[in-house]
Amino acid sequence: MKSLHTEIGIDTKAEDVWGVLKDLDNWGTWNPVIKAQGTLKLGETIDISLAAPGGDPMQLQPVITQLDEGREFCWTVRKFLGLFKAEHGFRVVPEDKGRCRFEHFETFSGPLGTAAFSKQEKLLKTGFEVVNRMLKREAEKRGRAST
Repeated sequence: MKSLHTEIGIDTKAEDVWGVLKDLDNWGTWNPVIKAQGTLKLGETIDISLAAPGGDPMQLQPVITQLDEGREFCWTVRKFLGLFKAEHGFRVVPEDKGRCRFEHFETFSGPLGTAAFSKQEKLLKTGFEVVNRMLKREAEKRGRAST
């Protein structure tokens, strides 16, 4: 099993960040790496288009496997009879008044999953960091607009 974990501080309320995250259909307006379509609901299959900087675009249909409304959600991709499994997650952690931390993480398992991670680790980390920065920008912008 291989894992990647990134995080970023965001200068707005956790509710503002969650509002951006839960609106999957509008990810393409602020997120250059992950485009999403679907409903954030446990057990739902959603459509994802990934295009990490410098990487080849990928289409995925993960299932929402964890949902803690207002705080965290994860999706899981399983392929090739369990030889590839990736669990991708997003967590919003309230900190000080008007500030929170965003955590973005993924765990790869199965022989093909760990091999894919090892081959793409640097590219994946770059993509995660871009998503984090763009989420920060969008959430802070929305937070300022709501005050």
